[in-house]
Amino acid sequence: MPLAEVYPLVTARALARTFTYEVPTGIERGDVLSVLLGKRRVRAVVVEIGVEAPDGVEIAEAGPVVDRISAPLVELALWLGGYYGSTPARALALVAPRMRARRGERRSPSSRDSLPGEPEPAKLTPAQRAAVDRIVASLNGGGGHVLLHGPTGSGKTEVYLQACAAALERGRGAIVLVPEIALTPQAVGRFRERFGDRVAVLHSGLREAERRDERERIAAGEASVVVGARSAIFAPVASLGLVVVDEEHDASYKQESDPRYDARTVAAKRAALEGAVAVYGSATPRPESWARLERLELPFRIGAPLPTVRLVDLRREGGYPLSAPLLAELATVEERGGRAILLLNRRGVSGAIHCRACGVSRRCRSCDVALTLHGDERLHCHHCGFSEPLPEACPECGSVELARIGAGTQRLEAELARRLPGLERIRLDADTAARPGALREALERFGNARAAALIGTQMVAKGHHFPGVAVAAVVDADTGLAFPDFRAEERTFQLVTQLAGRSGRDAPGVVVVQSFQPDVMPLTFAARHDVAGFLAQELVRREELGYPPFRNLVSLVVSGRDRETPIRVLAELRDALRMPGAELIGPAPLLRLRGRYRAQLLGKTASPRAFASRAAALLAAAAPAMRRDGLAAVVDVDPQSL
Repeated sequence: MPLAEVYPLVTARALARTFTYEVPTGIERGDVLSVLLGKRRVRAVVVEIGVEAPDGVEIAEAGPVVDRISAPLVELALWLGGYYGSTPARALALVAPRMRARRGERRSPSSRDSLPGEPEPAKLTPAQRAAVDRIVASLNGGGGHVLLHGPTGSGKTEVYLQACAAALERGRGAIVLVPEIALTPQAVGRFRERFGDRVAVLHSGLREAERRDERERIAAGEASVVVGARSAIFAPVASLGLVVVDEEHDASYKQESDPRYDARTVAAKRAALEGAVAVYGSATPRPESWARLERLELPFRIGAPLPTVRLVDLRREGGYPLSAPLLAELATVEERGGRAILLLNRRGVSGAIHCRACGVSRRCRSCDVALTLHGDERLHCHHCGFSEPLPEACPECGSVELARIGAGTQRLEAELARRLPGLERIRLDADTAARPGALREALERFGNARAAALIGTQMVAKGHHFPGVAVAAVVDADTGLAFPDFRAEERTFQLVTQLAGRSGRDAPGVVVVQSFQPDVMPLTFAARHDVAGFLAQELVRREELGYPPFRNLVSLVVSGRDRETPIRVLAELRDALRMPGAELIGPAPLLRLRGRYRAQLLGKTASPRAFASRAAALLAAAAPAMRRDGLAAVVDVDPQSL
């Protein structure tokens, strides 16, 4: 029997290597076998056939083939494991999900998953036609990568649909990524309206059986267009011709558990491996995409001009969270009918409880963060889930002068009920959207209401298209600017500009942005809808500081039970990580989370794969000692938060 090298699909870094097994004749690279590893049976992926037997090792016989992975997906996974400092097995597990024996007819997920689509327009705008023609030319010419840029309402989705149709006409498949489940119902509706049952849906909101059924439909060729969140990039689409990354600026494309891949980077690699076209679309592109990719421009909104943006200076306007100018606009909606979208990127009632007497805020006992007051009259930690009752007096000094600092979506909802009772209130945040079907119900209520306000966190600014939105408001634009992250200004600009795009799509609209610092650069550029101007200035700043796209970042985070050990371990690793062209920053302490102290070492480098590979090798060698000391380590290439 021939011998093959396989990667067992296990998570242990100590087993992050190939093993040799006897395999049946006819086995191919990418076959998934059942093998005995030690005393347990696991799945393993064949990566090389016809190898020599290692000296002095008894060769075991592999079990049967239980699944198959295409050659491009094997290549993609092995690249991903190396680039992101993970293990080949963990990366291969992304493309080799567990499959079940068939039990009856496969079904696509229910229509609990889509909203009504839109008919195909009679004709494209000249800019849309030019963009489609350029994408089709790349499809015919062996692939490529382009940025589709245009304001909200400029017709990017129709370009995606036309590009998908062109891929299907050529016998090729397509993957369309959206950043969050919140965007999936409308996206699925639009693609199913055009392509019917050829559309499959993949996202974490599906039940396990539904996900397996959809993957079987894709693998069997029954569905050739896949719409989903970041993990859909690993869908087993045969003869892939097109990958669309919608809202490409969104940080949700980054996976926050090992392997910590970025679906945007993985999309580029998969397109290159399969000769496909990768289309990145956004009204507010990342500086990285703006600098690196060929741009296809949709310069104008279709049907209505972009709305007027009014910056409200909260230093001069009282009534937070509802200033007088914002109340006046909402009162008009209440009186005349229509819709308003209010963005407040903080859940709960108040962001913190602060004692006016002793100055102490209530903080989580396990995390270095303030507790948030919710409507259940309890203080909650949004990191570890800890909660405690709202005290009647300060536990530190006994004072009853407890101030509620800031506002959250629950308080905003209550303020609207008090001030504008005729305006239907629909809250959309992580608390309300957790129940299955809640997202769709909320969006349907909003779409059918006579006069309503959609209140929520950043998910209300993403991709939704509703007629009759007369007012869009950022209730507190300062929330994002307060984060100690080099992307804080970029994300504030994106959030304000994206929310502005929800207003005035079919009639003149207005955008109200409330801030205690309305003169900062992101807000002034957003008020002018000046994407190019903001990105030009941001790229100058990034180049001066050596941030992406001019250098890549690799973060090493070590956590432990005491404050000093993580910093000591990273200081020891720092000398071994010195490489030509790499700048090391730190180690420095981070916020304590879930009772564990953390520290970070940050590398700026032009060779992220080499840096991450060396870091992963050092951590693998140190793993036994780190486990003994209760330490955990994370390698994060291209981190989205620092």
